[in-house]
Amino acid sequence: MTSPTHEVALEFLVFARHRDLSQVNARPEGSQLERSAYILLSRVDTEGPMSIGQLSDAFALDVSTLNRQTAALKSAGLLERIPDPDGGIARKFRLTEEGRRRLDAEREAHVRALNLVMSDWPEEDIASFAGFLRRFNTGIERLDGRPWPRS
Repeated sequence: MTSPTHEVALEFLVFARHRDLSQVNARPEGSQLERSAYILLSRVDTEGPMSIGQLSDAFALDVSTLNRQTAALKSAGLLERIPDPDGGIARKFRLTEEGRRRLDAEREAHVRALNLVMSDWPEEDIASFAGFLRRFNTGIERLDGRPWPRS
């Protein structure tokens, strides 16, 4: 007999395979950002302007990795470097108008895909599922020490 935790482990494995929703043919046009770009832009959007050091701390990634990622996003016109709004020494990254437009389009594409996947779910089930996902994620964040900012 397997435990409920074994079942969660299996479903988490399968979920990880589907995480970008492209596997379910439900990802509509308009969703074009690479996964790492989507996550990084979402974090800067939620927290406001962030330095390379802050991004490194937030994602537990090497500064050189983030330098490559932010350079690509800057080159694509999605991020720009600005002086620290709080007067600090480090320059920070913020979304450009194009970055905001693309991030919003990507989020809407994800929501449309999720609406297709859960089209036969009652609204209460979707709300419960969202609550369980938040609880699961905040449990990971508590152990990891890097909470994701939520509005």
